Amino acid sequence: MLPPMAIFFPLFTLLEDLGYLPRVAFNLDRPFQACGACGKQCLSMLMGFGCNAAGVTGCRIIDSKRERLLAMLTNSFVPCNGRFPLLLALLTMFFAGLHAPPLTTSLLLTLTVCGSVLATFAATWLLSRTLLRGTPSSYVLELPPYRAPQLGQILLRSLLDRTLRVLGRAAAVAAPAGALLWLLAHASPGGESLLLRASKALEPVGRFFGLDGAILLAFLLGLPANETVLPILLMIYTAQGSLAD
Repeated sequence: MLPPMAIFFPLFTLLEDLGYLPRVAFNLDRPFQACGACGKQCLSMLMGFGCNAAGVTGCRIIDSKRERLLAMLTNSFVPCNGRFPLLLALLTMFFAGLHAPPLTTSLLLTLTVCGSVLATFAATWLLSRTLLRGTPSSYVLELPPYRAPQLGQILLRSLLDRTLRVLGRAAAVAAPAGALLWLLAHASPGGESLLLRASKALEPVGRFFGLDGAILLAFLLGLPANETVLPILLMIYTAQGSLAD
């Protein structure tokens, strides 16, 4: 997660310091108003590309409770940094092919990102006309003047205040989850790892939902950090010798 965040947050802070982000919200207010939401939602949506947790936290800049709920409920439609490796793996395996040029995968990833933005608009429109009906609030936003960005402050704020803080929170959850996963994969009483035993125990429940025990277990163990779902699946299927299946 660190390399994408170290790129995203400084660029996001640069636009913020430049005075451009409020203008993005102003320019996108009309499309969001058509969906029954507020233009400030685009700022939380943009932050969601770095981290959905930060995007949801950023929704507090929206004054209306209804529009704040709309922004919070739809923020996860845009992929955060934790999901980009999974998207790249899936696009390479199923669409671009393992030997496809990088440009093909890049174009597919761009289309996926654009699709996620359209999905955000669609879900916002649907919610605003069903569960969260209401009139869009009046929109007041002060547009600061364009100013020369201060690079030193940008690096300090983006790396220390945003990147390392988000990474620290992720590590606080991911480290215990990784230790548990390692223990399940390496503890083998009776010659079979606890990971495989848990997968087999969950097989009937997984089949009921149209999955299998491995997929269900990967989802459960991936709750603390969703980027671990695919590696867990690979570990289980490789140990069972059923990766191709």
